[in-house]
Amino acid sequence: MKTEATIVAITGAGGGLGGAMAKRLAAQGAKLALLDYDRAALETLKASPELATAECLIIACDVSNEDAVDQAFTEICGHFGGLDVLINNAGITRDALMIKVKDGELVSRMSLENWNAVIDVNLTGVFLCGRAAAERMALADGPGLIINISSISRSGNMGQSNYSATKAAVAAMAVTWAKELARYDIRVNAISPGFIGTEMVRAMKPEALAKLRAMIPAGRIGEPDEIAHTVQYIIENDFVNGRNMEVDGGMRL
Repeated sequence: MKTEATIVAITGAGGGLGGAMAKRLAAQGAKLALLDYDRAALETLKASPELATAECLIIACDVSNEDAVDQAFTEICGHFGGLDVLINNAGITRDALMIKVKDGELVSRMSLENWNAVIDVNLTGVFLCGRAAAERMALADGPGLIINISSISRSGNMGQSNYSATKAAVAAMAVTWAKELARYDIRVNAISPGFIGTEMVRAMKPEALAKLRAMIPAGRIGEPDEIAHTVQYIIENDFVNGRNMEVDGGMRL
């Protein structure tokens, strides 16, 4: 599949990774449907110099809402006449220890509200968007591609019971969907980024950043465009299917 003229939907496009993907793919001539809960972030991205000449549709969408997702993908296909690629990038964190006990007393525990919030966006949202995209790709007789953005935390990370569970799940769903959807000429893959230099990570205290870098064999945090580059590679290599690309500088949790 060529990136040029390919119709690509990116969820969570208003964030650092989503924005980097949009800018790289726009430079390659892709047509972009950018989805995010935050419309203002989408408008800022669309106004960036890198997207100045791109054919670009922005849609404010809660990916955890079934009706909103189905409506968004209907709008995408109505606007562009189809859909070639979905990048399931939307995600949130609500970090906390499952429980914390001190001096024989319960200090805190992860709330059900924060558990459900992460499950709703990171897992249910991936399912809903993946289902909506696959339906339209299959009915169009393919080819199609879905990329689920997982994380190094899929292996299990302290304080991230909810996040780690969702990221392990979306990587597993990529394999499941690859097997189910191959008959429709739809590929499905996952990418598991390590620590990437988004604004949130770069805003960490210098001593925390230094400690983080020391844990990464490459000696540095990754750049958002390095994840976007991996997206482009998967789009353009039609024999990559059912795989999880770990882009983490050699780090393992």
